[in-house]
Amino acid sequence: MTTTQYSETEVLAGSCAQALAEAAEAADPISLEDVVSEAALMTRVDKKFLLNAGQFTELMARLGPSFRIMQIGERRMFTYESVYFDTPDLEMFTAHKQGRRRRYKIRTRTYADSGLCMFEAKFKGLRGQTVKHRIPYDVSERNTINAEAHGFLTEQLSTQYNQELPHLEPVMRSDYIRGTFVNPLDEERLTCDVNLVYTQNGTVVHGPDLFVIETKTADGRGAADSALATMGIRPVSMSKYCIGIALLHPHLAANKWSRLLKQKFGWNRTPRQISR
Repeated sequence: MTTTQYSETEVLAGSCAQALAEAAEAADPISLEDVVSEAALMTRVDKKFLLNAGQFTELMARLGPSFRIMQIGERRMFTYESVYFDTPDLEMFTAHKQGRRRRYKIRTRTYADSGLCMFEAKFKGLRGQTVKHRIPYDVSERNTINAEAHGFLTEQLSTQYNQELPHLEPVMRSDYIRGTFVNPLDEERLTCDVNLVYTQNGTVVHGPDLFVIETKTADGRGAADSALATMGIRPVSMSKYCIGIALLHPHLAANKWSRLLKQKFGWNRTPRQISR
């Protein structure tokens, strides 16, 4: 896999990307260091929403200047690449699909504009919160689990769920453009993703021209959550990883995501092809 970086022209392709660029330009900046110190939120409540460009513009107008845009150097929009790991029979996908209380995701995340890479494990807590643990990672190893990451995962899985680490392999890559808005006073973050692309073994699937918005707060009752509720926009039960697997493997049952996939992503389940 190679790391994809987008030019400013490519970033602005699509109405949602254009709306994100305009909001990012209009907002006051906040540095990465201040985000980490004031709103790191490694244990948090996450809610996801799907918005079109007009809804996003209205949301940002409602939130006002208290939400600042994360800026690194001169950039306010960033290319993210995530490589997800699962078992050969996709046990993690199945656990999310079935809504199991104990479920987790494993990935490397590469910040393509800087070359920074992290190895991350995200665990769903028994009270519904998300707990994320991560370690710095060599970008050249982002498609593999090296010895250090294996030890890190073994310890985390034992601590969180008292489970052993299964055999894992890379099963999907996702790329997208993200802008991160932060309300440092209330420790609230709003990640805004556009231009979503899923890849696996040469198969490429492009997401729709929609925002995948995620609110990240300590208690799930932030200003963005309130504004979205006032706008009549409800959170959606989805995972970018699980949506990607369903799109790349349309023969798999998607269960609770079927309606969302059909309405927003143009998905239709197809029969599994059986070799004769």
